[in-house]
Amino acid sequence: MRTPDMLCLIAAGFAAIACGTQANAGRFASFSEKSSAPAPAADVALPAMAARGAEWLPPGAADGDWQMPSRDYAGTRYSPLTEITTANAAQLQLAWTFDDGESHYGHEMTPLVAGNTMYIVSPFPDRAFAIDLTKPGGVLKWKYEPNPAPIAIGKACCDAVNRGAAIYEGKLIYNLLDDHTVAVDANTGKELWRTKLANVEDGTTMTMAPLVADGKVFVGNSGGEMGVAGWLAALDVNTGKELWRAYSVGPDSMVRIGADFKPFYSWLRGKDLGATTWPAGAWKHGAGAVWGWVTYDPETHQIYHGTSNTGPWNADQRPGLNLWTSGVFSRNSSDGFARWAFVFTPHNEWDYDGVNENILVDLPINGQTRKVMVQFNRNGFAYTIDRTTGEVLVAKPFGHENWASGIDPKTAMPIVVPEKHTVPPGRWVRDICPADIGVKDFEPAAFSPRTALFYVPVQNICMDYKGREVGYIAGTPYWGAQMTRHVGPGGNYGELAAFDAATGRKAWSIPEPFLVYSGALVTAGDVVFYGTVDGWFRAVDARTGKVLWSRKLGSGIISAPMTYRAPDGHQYVAVAAGVGGGAMTTASMPGFPSRGSTYYVFSLSQNIPAASPAQAGGDSGSTRSQGGAHR
Repeated sequence: MRTPDMLCLIAAGFAAIACGTQANAGRFASFSEKSSAPAPAADVALPAMAARGAEWLPPGAADGDWQMPSRDYAGTRYSPLTEITTANAAQLQLAWTFDDGESHYGHEMTPLVAGNTMYIVSPFPDRAFAIDLTKPGGVLKWKYEPNPAPIAIGKACCDAVNRGAAIYEGKLIYNLLDDHTVAVDANTGKELWRTKLANVEDGTTMTMAPLVADGKVFVGNSGGEMGVAGWLAALDVNTGKELWRAYSVGPDSMVRIGADFKPFYSWLRGKDLGATTWPAGAWKHGAGAVWGWVTYDPETHQIYHGTSNTGPWNADQRPGLNLWTSGVFSRNSSDGFARWAFVFTPHNEWDYDGVNENILVDLPINGQTRKVMVQFNRNGFAYTIDRTTGEVLVAKPFGHENWASGIDPKTAMPIVVPEKHTVPPGRWVRDICPADIGVKDFEPAAFSPRTALFYVPVQNICMDYKGREVGYIAGTPYWGAQMTRHVGPGGNYGELAAFDAATGRKAWSIPEPFLVYSGALVTAGDVVFYGTVDGWFRAVDARTGKVLWSRKLGSGIISAPMTYRAPDGHQYVAVAAGVGGGAMTTASMPGFPSRGSTYYVFSLSQNIPAASPAQAGGDSGSTRSQGGAHR
């Protein structure tokens, strides 16, 4: 049992900052002074971003291709295509649809395009489809059936989803829910190799989209709620052979921490902190799963990946900082050894994962251009971090949160509001904001070098939370908490925000009654695309936030849109509509949509021959059949 005073002494180094007051006047000014939101950004092209070339894309990728979920290794989700603009986006119409037939589970995958072919991966059973874009309406070229083990469905904590694939040197590469990674010939659909990474019976699953770079396939695990230890592994792209594996918890030898590991902050320095910041042996079931996004800097050959929540959720069972969960690593791509690490939420009491995308850009900070990574963390703070050193340069809220009064400018630790601590367990702690799914979950933000703004899906959701004791049994849930969730202040669950990560300020935002659980896409035409859980797909002006066009789709949107240039030379935009995953936390809302499994492809009306009236605006009404593409 812990007293209130003990809550401020979770670990040495936390003591000086964990006992802030709710009335802290600097709540929104942690690393620089609070100021009013700026006007929309000027038309700027950051020199380092403008100079980025082919090395930031998969080998052979053209400007009209989209060969990985974020399009580029930096994770920007920015396309240089310009046919669709703020002046003509209102003329978008439905070109064709494709249904993968798997409406039981959420659709979180972004379609990929390489040359004349679109590639889609379904949720469980993780089928892959190739669609010929040279044929009217899209025609199925091949279908690959990997037949993963059905036991995996019962081990997935939060839906049997798949977050996508990557195309690399003629291979379509992705993960299966039952802990295999597969490579398929992109031309024929023939399986080239298949590698088993873990035992699904133990509670480990795989839902993340791999990053393929530098001749390696980087994959990580899910299963933090099942008490598994998180890891990231590198496979040879040609054979699937495992080259190295780095854990998120445990002694330095497992975490791949060596002599070159130089974290910026003193509380992250020391020997075997992945084991010694836990009760004896607790790290073995401490989570830190790597189920989110990985980015890559081809100039330094560093990869960046986050780590998930700490296990179990009941923090009373694991006193200490619980490193290296709920954080981020910079690792050498060749051998996996860590250069630096940072932990966003030490001794995580609220399930605030650190797995969100780490977008690599060069930004002007206090008059100096810095090589940074930007993460919009679940805990509600947007972190701008020097990606060469791990120093936090800016950390400001980007949505509603009340669990912390700010970020300490010296240690970069959160200043926890005492009333929002969840220990000791067995009591309800009311109105913690955000809820466990965060101010932002996995759904990726986008960055435009033209506006220097990030376009961020934002969630306004809070929780009442009660911790409870839990025991570990392999392959079963290891949560240790009860909760209820409710909408935050203002009554809108969602928002799309334009955010300046150099200053920590919002430029504009669009409130939405339902969660904004899709990723964002931004183009050189200065158009941002995003979707909502109630099925609205929107195009907005990247500079002003003006809604230019909206279309109601057949299900909720929890996937990130993409854009490509088709064989006809025109620009198209594609997105999946199939609600599920964490969005189901709001399924009791009136108007919550039915499940779905349809991919929608749009273009300007003049590019669509004989477009029928049903294709323009309004409800979808599109034709569907399993594994089929249609006009």
